[in-house]
This record gives sequence, C-alpha cells and structure tokens, in this order.
Amino acid sequence: MTLQGTYVPSKADWVRDQVEAYEASDGAEANTLRDSGDPIVVITSVGAKSGNLRKNPVMRVERDGKYVAIASKGGADEQPEWYYNFIANPVVDLQDGPVKKTYSVRLLSGAERADWWEYAVSTWSTYAEYQKKTDREIPVLLLEPQ
Repeated sequence: MTLQGTYVPSKADWVRDQVEAYEASDGAEANTLRDSGDPIVVITSVGAKSGNLRKNPVMRVERDGKYVAIASKGGADEQPEWYYNFIANPVVDLQDGPVKKTYSVRLLSGAERADWWEYAVSTWSTYAEYQKKTDREIPVLLLEPQ
C-alpha cells in the first residue's frame, strides 16, 4: 500500500469501530456490513480538502481483480464524502481480507458504467433500491490495480 499521511478516523462511531476491528484482525472480523452477512472491503483515500487519510468500509463488488465503489450513500440526494476524495485524489489503498493493494480510480460512464452497475446490483440488490430514492445517477467508480 502506498498512501502516506495522517489517518483521521471517521466521526461516525460505527465506521471507526468497523475499520479498527477489520484492520486489527486482517479482515477476519468486522468484514460484513454491520454484521449483515454482506461482505465489505476497507478503502483508504486521501481527503479532498484536508489531505488526511480516510478509511471507509464499502460493499465488496469485485470482478477479475477490479473493484467498484458505488457512491450510493443509502440513496441520499448528496454524494458520500469519500466520493470527493476519490475524484480529487484518484489513487486508493484497498484491503480485501488480508490482501492489501493500491488501485487507480476512474469514474465510469456510458456502457461501461451500465455494465458495472448491473454487476453491482446483482452482487448487492439494495443498490437498486437506493437508486429509486434519489434523482441523481449514483456514481460508479472503478478501482483498477496499479
């Protein structure tokens, strides 16, 4: 993993606690969304404004060694904060279980976005429900290994 800097934990207790438990156990614990059984990965990004390292649990949507991060924020009308970090600093570190790698980030559009969106919904159907809650097109960000 290549990102360097000061890590500033999330203000949200559940995010901070999940990231801490996930990393401490090398991904063996706290590896599902709030113990739902749905797998997550932890993504470290550089803050768009602060430059500090931020860590977020994100649903695990992987295909052929690439991942997508779906900026759904539960169907809210605004983007999740990490979306702006990914756009401003399009290199992230991703931990999937014990495996840690650095990825380049790219915002998808057109047919490529549609393909990955369909795959993400087939992986975790709740994304389709989130899209119904908002007028914004939920961004799909592709993470490709460096």
